[in-house]
Amino acid sequence: MSARTTRARGALLLTATLTALLSPAVATPAFAIDKEHRQMEADLRMLQEQSQQLQNLLGSITDAIKALNAKLDDQANANRKAMADEKLIVDNLTNDVRVIREKLDDNNVRLGSLSQEIDALRRGVQQIASRPAIGDAAPGAPADSATPPGAAQNAAPVGVSPQQLWDAAFSDYTIAQYDLAIQGFQSFIQSFPKDDRADDAQVYIGHCYMQAGKNDKAVEAYDMAIRNYPGGNAIPDAYYRRGVALRNLRQLDRAKDSFETVIKNYPDSAAASLARQQLAQPAR
Repeated sequence: MSARTTRARGALLLTATLTALLSPAVATPAFAIDKEHRQMEADLRMLQEQSQQLQNLLGSITDAIKALNAKLDDQANANRKAMADEKLIVDNLTNDVRVIREKLDDNNVRLGSLSQEIDALRRGVQQIASRPAIGDAAPGAPADSATPPGAAQNAAPVGVSPQQLWDAAFSDYTIAQYDLAIQGFQSFIQSFPKDDRADDAQVYIGHCYMQAGKNDKAVEAYDMAIRNYPGGNAIPDAYYRRGVALRNLRQLDRAKDSFETVIKNYPDSAAASLARQQLAQPAR
């Protein structure tokens, strides 16, 4: 074998050896690069998924915020409406209170005026009652059956209406000023004998006497009402109260007769119902 052939084989052997040694070194970086590339792609996909999740979460939060804002707006509108309604109610109540206060003030003024008028009438009635009768009745002249014994013979002051005189007398009766009430009712009968309440006034005189414990005078007053106003609407009560006064005086037969009379003549009246109750009670 020539030297040239030997050198050629040596070169080939050296080349093969170098190729074998260098091949792993070249392949290793390429494999590493591919693996790193795949890892980066995986990380990128993960980042993309996380980004999508974040976007979805952000969208949900945005929707929740929108819903919350809508609820807050609705609540704010409801609060504004409620406040407006409450303000309207308060304004209406304020107006009502103002109107009521004005009416109360007006009523107070009217009550004050009425009290002054009643006081004036009471003083007038007292003056009338304190005056002596003007003149004596002519000899043989019949007595006025409508005038109760001992009543003042003077009429009410000029300008006093029947209602005013009645209110003054009735006011005295309600506060248990029975003497003043009797004077007032007597004055009413004398001043307005044709008034529809004349029989009521005479019956109230009997009530005043009975409330004061003067049952005998009460019987006289009721008898006068029955005698002078036989068709009056207060007569059933006069019969009943007369019976009560007679019963208080222990005149039981006369009391029974009075109760039976009101039951017979006025069976549907409240006085008749009370009279039946009196008759149903045992004698005391």
